Amino acid sequence: MDAPIGTDAELETLIEAALRGELTEAQAERLAGGDASLMKAVLLAATKRIAELQSKLSSVPPISPSTPSGQVPIYTKPPAPKRKGKPGAKNGHKGTRRTTPERIDRRQTHRLPRCPDCGGRLQRCRRTRTRIVEDIPDQIEPVTTEHTLHRDFCPKCNKHVEPVVPDALPGATLGHRVFGLTSWFHYGLGVTIAQVVQILSCHLQTRITPGGLVQGWHRLAEILAAWYEQIGEQAKASTHLHADETGWRVSGQTHWLWCFANAHVCYYMIDRSRGSPALQKFFTEAFEGVLIHDFWAAYGLMEVGDRQVCLVHLLREVHEVDERNDSADWRAFAKKLRRLVHDGIRLRSRPDFTPERYASRVERLNRRMGELSRGEYRDADPLRLAKRLRRWGQYVFAFLDHPEIAWENNFAERQIRPAVIVRKNSQSNRSERGAATQAILMSVYRTLKLRGHNPIDVITDALRTYVATGTLPSLPEPAIADG
Repeated sequence: MDAPIGTDAELETLIEAALRGELTEAQAERLAGGDASLMKAVLLAATKRIAELQSKLSSVPPISPSTPSGQVPIYTKPPAPKRKGKPGAKNGHKGTRRTTPERIDRRQTHRLPRCPDCGGRLQRCRRTRTRIVEDIPDQIEPVTTEHTLHRDFCPKCNKHVEPVVPDALPGATLGHRVFGLTSWFHYGLGVTIAQVVQILSCHLQTRITPGGLVQGWHRLAEILAAWYEQIGEQAKASTHLHADETGWRVSGQTHWLWCFANAHVCYYMIDRSRGSPALQKFFTEAFEGVLIHDFWAAYGLMEVGDRQVCLVHLLREVHEVDERNDSADWRAFAKKLRRLVHDGIRLRSRPDFTPERYASRVERLNRRMGELSRGEYRDADPLRLAKRLRRWGQYVFAFLDHPEIAWENNFAERQIRPAVIVRKNSQSNRSERGAATQAILMSVYRTLKLRGHNPIDVITDALRTYVATGTLPSLPEPAIADG
């Protein structure tokens, strides 16, 4: 029999090796004190720990020392489950096809001289058919304009004056459309700066350096900052607003990208905080509308007119707990919660639904929610979700009191997805100025898209007005109706 473990330090070293899954057979025998059965149990526990660590490592993507900080995830998520449904439209769905162009630029006639199969002569007929093909010209060349500015003397002002060139910013050698198009590529579509330079040089015959692009985008953001502020004010004055946040990085430091959106506005804000300080920075005073969000605690500290919590998040968590908890207490709780949520959704989907007509049904649903949240449970998962429902339960069925809002927060997640693509492709931002430009231009482009405008034309016309008058025109109103 081996000598007993002499010091606490030696015992601590052996236990740490076991927890890391690095315990050797000799260390296991030393820890067991020569007891064969105990040593076997120690080795079995160490083997199980090794399997757990390998399982965790297999679900985390490898990170090399050269990985940019922007690509290091803020936190890791489990791999998404495989999609069960078949992709594409359902059977019986009405098909769609490309619409016929309104303008025909040129026409060509095609006729075979002989039969392509046997080479024989063809008997000419009057039967024809048309086929329309749209393509991009092989040579897209920029238009270079030389502006001659006459400088005349004003005796009254005692100085020389000259006209303003509205086609470009002062001192710029590239026009408004170049910076409007390229910034839309980068901030609206997520194309990297290197790819934008390549598109310009290869397809549009325009050469510009990455630094020149970035400096032009900074100038554009400074001009459009007035629209950015206007978008924020309109968001805070709206009747309802979706809110969500995702991880971001600025100069390698963890930040958060906040998104506040509805059908007509989309406001992005990059801030170091994920808590109430960021929300107070945006909502400078109480929000009088309905705020739609997930169960993040910071939203609960805000003063709002009303709120709707995302039921998709709630049902998703119930599904995740189902996969690991099969206790009778949990099954009974989950069954009641699912039935209650689905009853509310079915009530809202009735063609004749109005809050006034079904006021008693809505009251009954809220009462059932209160009873479920105050129930007695022994299992940890029902206890945890019941505590959450006691805090948020009064906002589960807010969509029944406000028919204009949704019962989920998918809209905010769809608006934040383009920013996630930008984050993945360009590793977030390298400076505070870059983060400010990012938030301004993304907000402007997403808002213009929601309002049904062509962002390139709108920004080009706005810049021409700004250069000519020194004043940026107002943000365009929605060009499309809600629907």
